[in-house]
Amino acid sequence: MKSVVICGSNKFAKEARAFGKALGKLGVEVLMPHFYRASGGKWDELKDFDKPFVALGLTHDHFYKIRLADAVFIYNKDGYSGNSTTLEIGYAVACDKPIYAFSEKDEEICRSVLFRGVVKTPKDLAHLLK
Repeated sequence: MKSVVICGSNKFAKEARAFGKALGKLGVEVLMPHFYRASGGKWDELKDFDKPFVALGLTHDHFYKIRLADAVFIYNKDGYSGNSTTLEIGYAVACDKPIYAFSEKDEEICRSVLFRGVVKTPKDLAHLLK
């Protein structure tokens, strides 16, 4: 079975984690973002000086996971991806990774034209990754 990295907004961290956990139970190797939240979930409690360093570390960590994975899954519920996910999509394209998305609608056509397909369930994604 192939591996997949999940990309998505912190806004949907709980749902993306559940999707990833279900994929794992189906035998897929899943790489997840940290969905980092400082100080118990409050990014604003990080000192302004520290924010760029935390963001840089998280970005490079996720780029590394994209390089490792066989495919990329964008958890874009209701068509929302966010800025970081847009960067990750671009990086995945540069790494020549197939990209699948949760939602067929996306507020930015430049993202959606890069999706190889729309997948609604972990079972369907696992089947594509065989």
